[in-house]
Amino acid sequence: MQIGIPTETVAGENRVAATPETVKKLISAGHSVVIERGAGVKAAYIDSAYEQVGAKITEDAYTGSQMILKVRSPQGDEIQKIAANTALIAMFDPYRNTLLDQFAAQQVSAFALELLPRTLSRAQNMDVLSSQANLAGYKSVLLAAAEYQRMFPMLMTAAGTVKPARVVIMGVGVAGLQAIATAKRLGAVVEATDLRPTARDQVESLGGKWLDVPMSDEEKQKAADAAKNGYGWMPGEQYIKDQAAIVDKAVANADIVITTALLPGRDAPRLIKTETVTKMKPGSIILDMAVESGGNVEGSKCGENIVTSNGVTILGIPNIPSTVSTEASALYARNVFNFVETLFDAEKNFVVNQEDEIQKALLVTHGGQVLLKRG
Repeated sequence: MQIGIPTETVAGENRVAATPETVKKLISAGHSVVIERGAGVKAAYIDSAYEQVGAKITEDAYTGSQMILKVRSPQGDEIQKIAANTALIAMFDPYRNTLLDQFAAQQVSAFALELLPRTLSRAQNMDVLSSQANLAGYKSVLLAAAEYQRMFPMLMTAAGTVKPARVVIMGVGVAGLQAIATAKRLGAVVEATDLRPTARDQVESLGGKWLDVPMSDEEKQKAADAAKNGYGWMPGEQYIKDQAAIVDKAVANADIVITTALLPGRDAPRLIKTETVTKMKPGSIILDMAVESGGNVEGSKCGENIVTSNGVTILGIPNIPSTVSTEASALYARNVFNFVETLFDAEKNFVVNQEDEIQKALLVTHGGQVLLKRG
């Protein structure tokens, strides 16, 4: 079939859904690929690179395409360009996306890559959330370091000793672990916290200090059972109070704090309140990686750098993977290609198979219906 790669239209989105590497693979599999002129330029993938592997450069990647690959959900007039029965693969932010009814009305089969069942071993090479969060964790430390007016590593100089920066990472998922590793490589002293006690070993293996919260035997068992069965652990009231006190003290003493906590389908949890920010030292930096989803930090604003009255800077930088768009596009495009391969049967026929657990999980509109269960 013809596969179209349009230019991303969301403001600040520099990534592209296919690279010359993955376009070459798609063409080798028998497809034709059309690239909208300039679609990859912001990610350093120029038109001639696509042409060299057999793609056609066009002014409109939607016309004639039976499959569309994008990074972000099409917006507004873009939706009207999509022909009926087209397969659309992208990151949709599905629980917040108000346009799903329009995709259904256009008879589009839309696959939201964020909904991938991450516990399936065969889905690991399609996991866009992990690939993009890994890069975001790395770049978040560099962005914070660029704003920080002191050094990260300890230095012994003739003029005296420079103390290492103290960094606190809140949320130890893929992004948090990469942030720990990056901050350690830059020479910082790193502390980390997470609601999952099982994350302690990962933090310490990277050289970070675990912010330990006392737990009863009952809570330890609940947390262990939750980790084993793949669902969230709901801590008791005392644990929440103890954790808040320990985290408050660590954040107050930190030079840099990076928050990474997200909840699928819900606003990001509030991890740092204003009263904690007021205890921090002048010149301290907070980077809120969840700012697009409501923010982990009270007072953070998407797309703005806020300087508080006590001299703390709160960075509300959205879409951090887009700031490393070349590598982010390369990883994203591989994830997408790996998923696209699952949509064709042994005879290379395109098949939407709602019995397949991956396709079923990702399919949000099909046959004129919105399939996503919200709320």
